[in-house]
Amino acid sequence: MEFLLNPNVAYVLLVTGFSLTVMAIFAPGTGLLEIAALFALLLAGYGVYNLPFNLWALIVLVLGVIPFILALRKFGNLIFLLISILAMVIGSSFLFRGGSWWQPAVNPILAIMVSLIVAGYFWIAFKKIMEAEQTRPTHDLATLIGEIGEAKSDIFGEGSVQVAGELWSAYSHEMIPAGSWVRVTGREGFILEVEKIEPKSD
Repeated sequence: MEFLLNPNVAYVLLVTGFSLTVMAIFAPGTGLLEIAALFALLLAGYGVYNLPFNLWALIVLVLGVIPFILALRKFGNLIFLLISILAMVIGSSFLFRGGSWWQPAVNPILAIMVSLIVAGYFWIAFKKIMEAEQTRPTHDLATLIGEIGEAKSDIFGEGSVQVAGELWSAYSHEMIPAGSWVRVTGREGFILEVEKIEPKSD
């Protein structure tokens, strides 16, 4: 376990655990990310507990999140991103105490590489998330009300219908057999409320 007391190893494990935790929050799934994050943080915690660290460097790291958020909110303003990366590099390098107060315990080159990789990854990932949230739906669901479609499964409570050339989740308060003609009478989110109608006679 002595290698865990290497400031460079403890630093990489700490950053890895933090990054995996953020990824797990925004992309929950099989639980593998959560397990990997917990494992990395436990190993990092051993080093952090046994290594002397600088409180001011930790504060610099935490404050470095603020310009990163500002960079995300102010599209194209990369000055905040550069300030955030600089804070990450300084805080990372001096997170653990070196031989003297001015000596960084973490290799500055390692701190720069890790800071650039982490900041770059989360910059791209969060930008994609924000763009997805701001993208309007391609369908105006209100226009589907009144449309005629076909039940693709038995619908009683829940089922699926083909409306406007696409397959939609649907529900009905009465039993509608598969293959029946239906009319959209309302919606709740992306789920359509439908009623059975008689097919038009020629």
